[in-house]
Amino acid sequence: MNPKFLVILVVAAIAYVLGARAGRERYDQISKAVTSFWNDPTVKRARSEAKKEADKARKAMDKKAKLLR
Repeated sequence: MNPKFLVILVVAAIAYVLGARAGRERYDQISKAVTSFWNDPTVKRARSEAKKEADKARKAMDKKAKLLR
């Protein structure tokens, strides 16, 4: 068995046990925090800017790839 797979399996098992102990209240609390973070105007702006930059980079790479053909 691959050692990386074993590590991932152990981490997943630990996360499951800790999550099960935390219960539904903690899950709802974490979910609410993540949702409020994701919908924060600053984060939305950063996501939008990152998407624009990624699109620019993709277009530039497309141009370079066409030149290499």
